[in-house]
Amino acid sequence: MRKHHGFTLIEIVIGLVMIGMLVGGVLKGQELITSARVRNLVSQQDDIKGAVLGFFDRYRAYPGDYRRARVTIPGCAECAEGNNNGQIRSVAGGDAIDEHIAAWEHLSRAGFINVSYTYAVSPESESSAPINPYARFLRLIHDNAYGNGASPMRLNLKTGNQIPSDILAEIDRKIDDGLATSGTFQYSAYDGGGGGGTAPVGAGACYVAAALNNWMTASPTANCGGAILF
Repeated sequence: MRKHHGFTLIEIVIGLVMIGMLVGGVLKGQELITSARVRNLVSQQDDIKGAVLGFFDRYRAYPGDYRRARVTIPGCAECAEGNNNGQIRSVAGGDAIDEHIAAWEHLSRAGFINVSYTYAVSPESESSAPINPYARFLRLIHDNAYGNGASPMRLNLKTGNQIPSDILAEIDRKIDDGLATSGTFQYSAYDGGGGGGTAPVGAGACYVAAALNNWMTASPTANCGGAILF
């Protein structure tokens, strides 16, 4: 008769240690990926905000809204020009052009951002507007479509959608107060542009539907977005 032997205690301990190391490695990898995405998004927002402020300092107008772009911006002889009313708006908002798309061409031609963009009417495309790490379009615009929806009209840079709410929570904690409807970084219902986007749902989905309106982190919502206010 052949005797069958089970695992020894030492073998079981070694197996559990190896499993723990594998699980720990997976979790650490996910943590590193999350941190990288947060850093990428924060850096993208900071770079664009700096570019917009630099443009305004040089030309005394906002990109996209600037009406002398063809004359004063190098290589911008064919650029679309805004109406210089002090707000970056869209055709849907009553302007002659989509200034929120023209803004990227003005910034790139003026040398404030490295990627080259060419104006085209809405919807956005990758040749006319930048995208976030989740392949959705950013938007620079004056509106009140941020926070709880009862906000004043203000220039803001929208991150684009399809960003998980726990990622946005981490960004908010790094640069602001960590709350979705207050401070300089808030929730945005922007659908990510480009046509066919799905607008995020705020209260009860991307953030808790009760004061203090914390971002949803225990059970993150995949399709969310934010806006950094100027």
